[in-house]
Amino acid sequence: MSTKETILSLLKQAPDTVFSGAALAEQLHVSRTAIWKAIRELEKSGYTFEHLASGYRYVPSDILAADELASQDIAKENIVIKEETLSTMMDARQAANAGQTTPALFLAESQTAGHGRFGRPYFSPKGQIYMSLLLEPTQTFAQLPQYTLLAAVAVAKAIDEVTNKTSEIKWVNDIYLDGKKVCGILSEATSDIEAGRVKHVIIGMGLNVSIDPKEFPVAIQTRATSLFKGEQAPVLRNQLIQLIWKNFFSLLDSLPDQSYMDTYRKKSFVLGKQVSFTIQKQSFTGIAQKITNTGELIVQTDQGEKKLSSGEISLTKIE
Repeated sequence: MSTKETILSLLKQAPDTVFSGAALAEQLHVSRTAIWKAIRELEKSGYTFEHLASGYRYVPSDILAADELASQDIAKENIVIKEETLSTMMDARQAANAGQTTPALFLAESQTAGHGRFGRPYFSPKGQIYMSLLLEPTQTFAQLPQYTLLAAVAVAKAIDEVTNKTSEIKWVNDIYLDGKKVCGILSEATSDIEAGRVKHVIIGMGLNVSIDPKEFPVAIQTRATSLFKGEQAPVLRNQLIQLIWKNFFSLLDSLPDQSYMDTYRKKSFVLGKQVSFTIQKQSFTGIAQKITNTGELIVQTDQGEKKLSSGEISLTKIE
């Protein structure tokens, strides 16, 4: 490790301890000037330290860090963080092809080619949460859990906890807060045709943590929001990310228990409402009546009952 990486590691391991420049210099066998320069470089990167008469003390900083994200479910060595990337989904795909050990988590401070379902572009300003989880379930498609629904419930529960508000889920993969979209989730799977099993699953999400409402593109200002609307977030991103995946793996471990579906339905943004949608270029309108345990939305239309799967349609109107 470099001098600044070693200093950061030492101070983070003992956040209540004040380290004098002299003690750090002696321990690392460098000059006190080298210690001062390393602290300055870390501060330029976004880390925060108290400068006291007796030395330096680490202050929890909103910088994505593998050691703070690691858990019993995701090992530190399986966490990849980039300053900028085209898409964390693409990073996960490439890693899967290269034989990456799983579960693995890919994050970035900013994305330049992030997208949602049907290839829609995703507004991705710096400093929010962009991440993709790579899994290797080795199951058939019939055995595969409803990962998108599990992830939606995990995120919604985390949002409720950190904001003290009640989030909602717009079928099938969008999380809403105060009537506006705050998070989008995208899941995809690859298969081993010869073995007849799913080889990898990637769950990607973009979560707006704190963005000034005026910073959103004009076209989506009435439809998009963030958790803290440009204000200082009371929770660090590392903590929020850890909470999301803690919720997710807890739900995954509880399967085949379907109680998470009760939460999903309770938080539904569409049940009981009139929705409009298009299937194979034909438009329909009806009342969203229920969501099945496998994630289909049942809509009663004038043309009869329609069962919609996440891959078929995009809701065009909700009233």
